[in-house]
Amino acid sequence: MPEITKKVRIGIIGCGGIANGKHMPNLIKIDTVELVAFCDIIEEKATEAAKKFGTPEAKVYVDYKELLADPTIEVVHVCTPNRSHSFITVDALEAGKHVMCEKPMAKTYKEAQAMLEASIRTGKKLTIGYQGRWRSDSLYLREAVQAGDLGEIYYARAIAIRRRAVPTWGVFLNEYEQGGGPLIDIGTHALDLTLWTMNNYKPRMVVGTTYKKLGKQTRTANAWGEWDPDKFTTEDSAFGFVVMENGATIVLESSWALNHAEPRESVCLLCGDKAGADMLTEGKLRINRVQYGRQCIETPDFNSGGAAFFEGSSSEPSELEARAWIQSVIDDTDPPTRADQAIVVTQILEAIYESAKTGQPVFLS
Repeated sequence: MPEITKKVRIGIIGCGGIANGKHMPNLIKIDTVELVAFCDIIEEKATEAAKKFGTPEAKVYVDYKELLADPTIEVVHVCTPNRSHSFITVDALEAGKHVMCEKPMAKTYKEAQAMLEASIRTGKKLTIGYQGRWRSDSLYLREAVQAGDLGEIYYARAIAIRRRAVPTWGVFLNEYEQGGGPLIDIGTHALDLTLWTMNNYKPRMVVGTTYKKLGKQTRTANAWGEWDPDKFTTEDSAFGFVVMENGATIVLESSWALNHAEPRESVCLLCGDKAGADMLTEGKLRINRVQYGRQCIETPDFNSGGAAFFEGSSSEPSELEARAWIQSVIDDTDPPTRADQAIVVTQILEAIYESAKTGQPVFLS
């Protein structure tokens, strides 16, 4: 008889854009997963998600606490606005669920600490949705750094620059719900990628600036249509200067709207004493070094070779992340993005916002 494989039963809290665009389509590709519960404050969204992605008996909720009361649900994905990440995640962990929370971890460092402490206290896994780690260039660069190819990394840039690509749907422009604009939305991806490839999670000091220069303009040529200036309450660009405990420097650049002719999103540049690397050329990772008395640049070919991390899977970062997450639950191993790493991202982002408000550096250690 064929072996019967136990299914991981998952509940989705928040059935909006990120759940429909990333989480649910990738989870249903995994044979060991069942999507059995869907919750949204707009019941129609949860009902639609259940019909499209759920099992035949999938349940629909408008109160996430009722979903958490189901003892058969093992894993919860929190895909709500940033404001509710912390308290929903803590409640889910306390209810005995493993949690995948969409990025950023939380609006504030204090909220993120509550999440991390709840995970430790309950013994349940907590991971944050930073799928950029699963790109081919990211994985290659991480391996090169771990092998010592770059040497000591003492300067880095984390870049998430859009020229005119302000999200005009949902609550992206609402500072209360989201905690900020491009810095906490896409800057968080670039910073996570940079810290992870450097393998350096000890910040010492942060200086930050934020700007609201373009948000009140009209006829903006925005990629997703004109935004409403009256609803644009977040910054439109933000920048940070981070000094790590070991003396390394990270410059973080983020924008939804900036008069910048070369936009790049969720990429990084690393400079070490042996070699440097960057993702500044679209679709390429470049490693620069001096070899045999000559300057040279290497560009790995990601169109051939390599192997899928999971049999039958694509190389899409979001799917690889989802498969790694579910496998960590099944095998009881570390999740793809550990909460103790993600919390440092939130700590630095909050420090940039605080420094921008006060005009003073923020010391973290």
